[in-house]
Amino acid sequence: MAANSENGGAQQESFPVFSFSNQNSLGFGLFGSSPSSSASPAKNITPPPPPPPCIEVLFSEMSSSVKSTMESIDFDFDDEAVTLHKGRVSTQEVFKLSNSDLVPGKYEGGLKLWEGSLDLVKALHSEIHGGKLSLNGKRVLELGCGHGLPGIYTWLKGASEVHFQDFNAEVLRCLTIPNVNANSKEPETDTHRGVRFFAGDWSEIHQLLNHVSDHSEEKSLDSRSELDAGYDVILMAETVYCIDSLQNLYELIKKCLKRPNGVVYMAGKKHYFGVGGGTRHFLSVVENDGVMAASLTAEVTDGSSNVREVWKLSFK
Repeated sequence: MAANSENGGAQQESFPVFSFSNQNSLGFGLFGSSPSSSASPAKNITPPPPPPPCIEVLFSEMSSSVKSTMESIDFDFDDEAVTLHKGRVSTQEVFKLSNSDLVPGKYEGGLKLWEGSLDLVKALHSEIHGGKLSLNGKRVLELGCGHGLPGIYTWLKGASEVHFQDFNAEVLRCLTIPNVNANSKEPETDTHRGVRFFAGDWSEIHQLLNHVSDHSEEKSLDSRSELDAGYDVILMAETVYCIDSLQNLYELIKKCLKRPNGVVYMAGKKHYFGVGGGTRHFLSVVENDGVMAASLTAEVTDGSSNVREVWKLSFK
């Protein structure tokens, strides 16, 4: 498989960051900085704009002005065949929207289907059919969702609530919501209950999400409200490429994951060359904190890209 599914088989290393800014502001990620950020600041460089405010995006806000071409992705598992549908949109069309929040230098690649998303779907299937994961009645949160295929898969497998988060609201409007509709068995009925969409920065989005609990030492976890708070499953694919964002991502996970039995499934490349991030760098953040444990669920070495991994994280 190519570095991402939209490249038509190009064999190259890639990572989900795109910058449309000038050479003095490379914008390596939502919380990242350019490689020259440690040097003396150059004169007359305009600082990047602040991130857009955190908002909930409604089903009714699905874009009607950006054309989405639906394609099918077939998963030929040993025990069943699964087909998911995903849209293809023009990045330039989205950027031309008058109300677009895709700020130059801040677009995180959500309009591409990254291979880690497919790895994550396969890992979830293996966990379910291996008896290690049950989604019936569970609350699921997909962070940095983009196309949202892993979250959509959990919804089709019985999750009672699936919440999709992406930095860019336009990604949700132009791609994630259409993908959810395309994969609905009965799109004209009320089957979308429990499916919601949130846009915003990882350092602030917890203020908007529904299932977040304050696990500070001052509060007891014995109360029913505390024990019932949080998401049962958190999903994320290709979210750990930027070193500067890893701590915020990890803190968000701890705020959102249900204790004591919540689980995180993380898919990504072992190393993202050129930006310094990767699954192993994120795991070092986890290990240094000492609150969560991690185990390797799958490793993909197809020879066409860097080694990819899927990890499972849970509270100790």
